[in-house]
Amino acid sequence: MSVLLKILFWIAVTGSATSTIYCLMVIVAAVRFGLRKRREERTATDFFPPVSVLKPLHGTEEGMERNLESFFEQDYPEFELLFCARYETDEGLQLARKVGARYPHIDATYVTCGEPTPQFHNAKVFSLAKMDSVAKHNLFITSDADVRVRKDYLRRMVQNLREPKMGLASCMYLGKTNRGAEAGFSSQLDAVGKSVEMSSGVLVADMLEGTKFALGASMAVRRQSFQQAGGFGELGQFYADDFVLGNRLAAKGVGVQMATHVIWLMVMDTPFGLSFRNQLRWMQSTRRSRPWGHLGSGLTFALPFGLLGLLWGLLSGHVLLGLIWLVVMVVNRWLQAGVILRVLGDDEWLRGTLIYPLRDLLGSILWLASYGGENFYYRGKIYHLKEGGRVEAPE
Repeated sequence: MSVLLKILFWIAVTGSATSTIYCLMVIVAAVRFGLRKRREERTATDFFPPVSVLKPLHGTEEGMERNLESFFEQDYPEFELLFCARYETDEGLQLARKVGARYPHIDATYVTCGEPTPQFHNAKVFSLAKMDSVAKHNLFITSDADVRVRKDYLRRMVQNLREPKMGLASCMYLGKTNRGAEAGFSSQLDAVGKSVEMSSGVLVADMLEGTKFALGASMAVRRQSFQQAGGFGELGQFYADDFVLGNRLAAKGVGVQMATHVIWLMVMDTPFGLSFRNQLRWMQSTRRSRPWGHLGSGLTFALPFGLLGLLWGLLSGHVLLGLIWLVVMVVNRWLQAGVILRVLGDDEWLRGTLIYPLRDLLGSILWLASYGGENFYYRGKIYHLKEGGRVEAPE
């Protein structure tokens, strides 16, 4: 038993140390980002080229009408909105038309692309290829349907492409539920995970090696950047097309950066099982896209090692020390979440901070589960992940 206790102790010590070091790195990276954000917010926006906004659609979801409205309300001199779904009967496309009718002064176009061809296992990229073929302008803003923005969104995002060498800029996001504190607890955990867990990793990576990836929720990107990364047909073979796009551009010496403008990523109120499955899908994708980085991320969680420390304390007779160990790890996650949420400008940062330790524990379970198989569920179909993040056609 003593040998097992020693193993348990050293696992808990190692994980607690690495997660604490990671927390300190997150704080430094967040402060660095916050200073840059404050500096850029004070800078005048005076670069206003015409822009095409590309929004792939597939069905509707809670709060989507307001998401779409926020794009029609942009304060920008010249832009067009492009919406693409598979069929005219798509409820998302119909909703976009309904919203667009209330903004007749906005240049909006609604197109269909049909079912993706066998080359495109990623239906979103198939929609982007269709919109690329009809877009009027060479500077794009791509945005998912669950994104909600402020009126200065276009003004702020386009500034990132002022320099000709810059090919892509994606932005940080805050996970938000449409119902706020009344949303299901699983959805609240999902939202704070998107805000803190994702942002922490992004900011630390940017601090250590620069931005060599992209976040697909919202990107400012040149039309030619897609071709420089291999074209839509190539990108459409990957689930994490955004990561591949940014990674390939960076490898070619094209400028890729993380914008300081923060958007809202709206999280649907879903049952725990479905929420878990959706989050697991992203974990599986990350494992395939960045295998070594994903493996190392297992040491960035704190709660699992705090619980192991508590277990060691209970089994070894050091109950008080075990309890203190767990509390220290909880404070560790409170500190990480509080700093990130404040820097990103979350007006509900306190609630998110308080529940984040539970999200950290859930995140570690998702991380472990991501090694359990290669299939994932998405929109009623089963897909198979291959080496490098490519996906096979659904069964």
